[in-house]
Amino acid sequence: MNSELTAARSPNLKKSRLYKRYDYSGYAMIAPGYLIYFLFVMIPLLIGCYYSFTNYNFYKTKDFVGLSNYALLMKDTLFWKSMGNTFVYAAGTIVPQLIIGLLFAALLNMSIRGRVFARASIYLPNVLSMVAVSMIWLWIYEPSLGIANRFLETLGFGKVQWLFNPSTAMLSIILMSIWKSVGYNMIVYLAGLQSIPASLYEAAELDGASKLQQFLHVTIPMLRPTTFFLFVTACVNSFTVFEQVNIMTNGGPLNSTTTIVHQIYLRGFQDFRMGYASAMAMVLMLVVLGITILNFRFGKQGNDTDMD
Repeated sequence: MNSELTAARSPNLKKSRLYKRYDYSGYAMIAPGYLIYFLFVMIPLLIGCYYSFTNYNFYKTKDFVGLSNYALLMKDTLFWKSMGNTFVYAAGTIVPQLIIGLLFAALLNMSIRGRVFARASIYLPNVLSMVAVSMIWLWIYEPSLGIANRFLETLGFGKVQWLFNPSTAMLSIILMSIWKSVGYNMIVYLAGLQSIPASLYEAAELDGASKLQQFLHVTIPMLRPTTFFLFVTACVNSFTVFEQVNIMTNGGPLNSTTTIVHQIYLRGFQDFRMGYASAMAMVLMLVVLGITILNFRFGKQGNDTDMD
């Protein structure tokens, strides 16, 4: 009787041991990723949260001040100015780069001559560092010898003080940022376009749909998951904009281009008010987190495009 019970249990014992070995090996594989995440994301986040309740100034001062930094933040007109500028930048970059990237992807997904060269040329700005791109566009926007003003002069218009006029400085940064990010959106959209089954277009063509109707009623709905992904990443990137602002305008003129991250940098690394800067960072984190949650809540992630 005991031998029969042992024989009946042995397969289950083997399976349980196999599952245990599999679980441990899986944990071992993901451990480095989690370790990096905790070391460079969670721990700095917790430290920053703690500093936001202190008057830490990079030296010996690190007294607990409660909500004083957040109270000052609510009265800081420059912080609210930077918040508004950040929203303006996000509104001016996110939708245009998605639309232009989709149009380029649709065009270069066709069998046309030179499409490989065109794809590489459009994607090239994305692999360049933001510092290098900012320096290039500083030269383009140069009032006397820049290409932008020379082009306007050939059209009969006067010169524009692109980065020195509060009404055009933010627009100038937005145009540069769109130019740099369009290539990334194009490549991701190309991958999405090439994953759409050709049978859908054949069925639409049999139903008498034109190319425009196929694009509107087949391509765009099938690219909904891709658009959702690009939109979420663009939101996060837009609200953390810093390099081009710091290099091209340093937040000017008249604080017309300063952003939240730029203000965090100034307060933390120039004024040495690290506690106050940490409070700004916590507010920014909550804003980005809230927008991301709203995107996941109302974006639907393309669930209606399943092929089942």
